[in-house]
Amino acid sequence: MKINKLTASFGKLENESLSFHDGLNVIYAPNESGKSTWCAFIQAMLYGVDSSERARAGHLPDKLRYAPWSGAPMEGTMELTADNCDITITRTTHAKGAPMREFTATYTGTNTPVDGMTGQNAGELLTGVTRDVYRRTAFVGQGAVAVSGSPDLEKRISAIVTTGEEHSSFSETDERLRGWLRKRRYNRRGFLPELEGKMDELQRRLDDMGSSVEDVQKLEKELEEKRAECSRLEQAVTESRKRQRREALDRLSSGRGRMQEASDAHDESLAELSERREALRHSDFGELTQEELENQVTADQEELEELSLQKKTGKALWPAILCFLLAAIGAAVYTYRPWIPLMIAAGVLCLAAVFFMLRYSKARQAAVEAAERRRALLKRYRAGSPADLNRVLEQRESLEAAVRAAEAAEQKSREAYEKTRQMVSKLEETAISELDFAGGETEAARLSRALVAARAEAERLSGEIAQLNGRLSAMGDPLVLASSLSCLREEYELIQNEYDAITLAEDTLREADAELQSRFSPELGRLAARYMSEVTGGRYEDVLISRDFSAKARTKEDAVARDSEYLSAGTLDLMYLAVRLAACELALPEGEPCPLVIDDALVNLDETRFRQAMELLKQIGRERQVLLFTCRQ
Repeated sequence: MKINKLTASFGKLENESLSFHDGLNVIYAPNESGKSTWCAFIQAMLYGVDSSERARAGHLPDKLRYAPWSGAPMEGTMELTADNCDITITRTTHAKGAPMREFTATYTGTNTPVDGMTGQNAGELLTGVTRDVYRRTAFVGQGAVAVSGSPDLEKRISAIVTTGEEHSSFSETDERLRGWLRKRRYNRRGFLPELEGKMDELQRRLDDMGSSVEDVQKLEKELEEKRAECSRLEQAVTESRKRQRREALDRLSSGRGRMQEASDAHDESLAELSERREALRHSDFGELTQEELENQVTADQEELEELSLQKKTGKALWPAILCFLLAAIGAAVYTYRPWIPLMIAAGVLCLAAVFFMLRYSKARQAAVEAAERRRALLKRYRAGSPADLNRVLEQRESLEAAVRAAEAAEQKSREAYEKTRQMVSKLEETAISELDFAGGETEAARLSRALVAARAEAERLSGEIAQLNGRLSAMGDPLVLASSLSCLREEYELIQNEYDAITLAEDTLREADAELQSRFSPELGRLAARYMSEVTGGRYEDVLISRDFSAKARTKEDAVARDSEYLSAGTLDLMYLAVRLAACELALPEGEPCPLVIDDALVNLDETRFRQAMELLKQIGRERQVLLFTCRQ
């Protein structure tokens, strides 16, 4: 991971930007110019601002410490490169009580969001570790160069040297085990001392008692026998009820099956009836009743017969032709022999011919209309002749017969369904009565009453025993006390076993932690010693690190390592810087390393060691980006 550019409205920073490059970046600025603010901004962009943190004596939470001086909302952007991708993350503030809560992560230059990256997991996805581990390794705050242990860092170390799971911490587990031990025994308090006192008191009372408990033992024997009888009756009642319930439900299921079959048959008959009625409705003249259809067919047949008579119109033409011929003959004769009566006769014949011609024309027109009407009537019935009209009546009678048959079938299926429904209703009533195990004379009912009686007897015996035990308890019955003592001893033994097991677990945990330290601390010390030697010109050759990350350093001339109290401020800073660098190399994920952020950690060094430290940071800058904020020019 590499940070390319920061833009911040954070604390004293007001829309200010800062760009970085690969390797070692030295950001020089005098005191109170915002170096620590930039460092805090980097951490806030990666992991967010804890809005739940509250102010307390000597401590101001980041949400208040770095609130913009201008009064603007706390916000900013970080342009970075991770996994060979340029990413821009943005945090803004919508609610004053939740600064920089709004988060976006997009590929730089686009509006495409980075899949899976949120404001809660951005820092861990980019650096590979939690905020706590990052602050104790790659993030060196001002005046906080020393490394301190934490549960998260312990889990990280445990994951590195064991299975890779980051869910276990020695300090957390050790504190939990110690709490369990204190709960069981802590000086004269705890479960075990309390039980010891109770057992001593009961034993003292038992030593002072010697009364008999034969009646109680006899009643307890009778109660045991009665309880055994109850157990047998309970089993018998259960089996009887199961059998009776199964038989009743089988009969009911069979009846319901038959009712379903009858219902299906009725549905089929209803469908058939509907289909027949639909066929009748869509048939020719389906809107007429049978009687109306018969009347109409009869009327149409009569009309067809009348129309057939009107077709014979050819005879009406001969009188007209004859009159025309006679008139023509008369006219011809008149031309040879003019005779007035003959002329009058010819005129009368002409008038007669016109009359017969008009009569023929009218008859012909009536015949044509009769033929058209006849064809229309036959077409209406889809018939070729008047005799075919009876076929419509036959088809109608056939369809109505089918409808009547379907209605009869539907009526029959409905009656069958109603009959089976009544039968199932009776079966349900019978099943309800058979499943009434309290009353009735069934086997299950008789066994249930016997069980109730046996339980009542057992309850009576138990009541008598309780009364006797009450009296014996008031008298200090030794059996009751012995039973209580036995229970207390069992409980004591159980808790003692737990105590021993927890002690063993704590010892085993310490051995495992020592084993982890023996596997991790030498490697951490070796790397820290190498870095320490480089920044001190080879003067210090050993660095010894304990499990809480406290360290000692040894020069070539020293017989034993020096504690931190005997080191100068500059040497102490160098030693813990070396430990930090070693922890970064071992505890942070391999692959693409996260940036190392250092805030004025070299302020106590002289010029020689400052140059040596800078050379070391340059070497580290070849592997990971280093951001050094310093007031030394």
